[in-house]
Amino acid sequence: MIEEVVARLTAAGETPARAGRDPVNLPMIRTWLEAMGDGNPAYEQAGIAPPAMIQVWTMRGLAPSPVEDPLQVMSDLLDEDGFSAIVATDSEQVYHRPLRLGETVSVRSQLEAVVGPKRTSLGEGWFVTTLSTWLVGDEPVGEMRFRIFRYKPGPRPDRSTALRPMITADNAAFWEGAAAGELRIQQCGECGTMRHPPGPACPHCGSLKPEYTTVEGTGRIHSYVVHHHPPVPGRRAPYTVALVDLTEGVRVVAEYRGPRPEIGDPVRVLFDDGLPVWRPDVEVLGPWELAVTPTLIVSTALATRDFQNVHHDRDAAVRLGGKDIFLNILTTTGLVQRFVTDALGPATDVRGIRIRLGTPCHAYDTLTFTGQVLPHGIEVVGRTAAGVHVSGTVEVAS
Repeated sequence: MIEEVVARLTAAGETPARAGRDPVNLPMIRTWLEAMGDGNPAYEQAGIAPPAMIQVWTMRGLAPSPVEDPLQVMSDLLDEDGFSAIVATDSEQVYHRPLRLGETVSVRSQLEAVVGPKRTSLGEGWFVTTLSTWLVGDEPVGEMRFRIFRYKPGPRPDRSTALRPMITADNAAFWEGAAAGELRIQQCGECGTMRHPPGPACPHCGSLKPEYTTVEGTGRIHSYVVHHHPPVPGRRAPYTVALVDLTEGVRVVAEYRGPRPEIGDPVRVLFDDGLPVWRPDVEVLGPWELAVTPTLIVSTALATRDFQNVHHDRDAAVRLGGKDIFLNILTTTGLVQRFVTDALGPATDVRGIRIRLGTPCHAYDTLTFTGQVLPHGIEVVGRTAAGVHVSGTVEVAS
């Protein structure tokens, strides 16, 4: 049955244009900005909508769609087949120009792919991907590739406590430095040779007089590996581990966070929860910490016209495998945009937002955003205590 519906929707191609309920209007923009906590005055001054609102104008809400929506058709079919829980996983939006007050936005959609059944940490389910084009009249003003995961809730994912370093007499200075935000490297008290990892004796002269020195924390990637398996308690795979040649000459291994690296890329150390982490040696944004309250989750869901029960009904969210209500992907997109425009300035011209969701962001979580300014855009990561909630790239006009 699933394969037959997929074949029919794929053969049908792009749907007829479906107009949004309301034209672009100031009350909805103000409500969206208020719910997001976004104080950027540029939108109202210019008479335009925030780029990340583009999907809001054509959200179906509670009304039935006047045209067959391939995403809704597949979602309903999988729900009937027992895949009752739903999360959005990916959103790739491109904006051709700002939407202006009074414009009526319509959308055309088509089914791109249906993949499954797949086993994940949430449970077994199907990934459904659609392509949408937004139009004002006949003019394309934006596109989006959007992916959801319909699944049968399984056992709660393992939330084991993350492994912590084992402190010894040899490495105590290193970990004390990491807790203080310093990269400390052991150095021989006799001949001055630096070494890592720390040990009791100097491999150069044999002296048993270890000391340490604080280094700059810069270097270049010597090698790296992307870890997928086996599972590590308290960690969500995949993640990257890099071996770095420090400027001072020794090599240090630690997690790497950033776009896929190349051998020889320059990196700089940062510290997260007392652990060293490598990042590209580029301009950084943040951190910005956001307390995620139930009010934030519910108000932003309403402001984005998303009435899925998991964003306002705690009982439903728990019944479907969550621990509480959680942010919807439209809100996460808006918060990513806010983080970048707050950091770079209200006049920042956002041309595209491409994100991938990881662990859900629940009520009472603290969501911490950081960013890196790279040649291809702003790499943004948002983390909670449970792991990475969102990662992606924001494209801005130069």
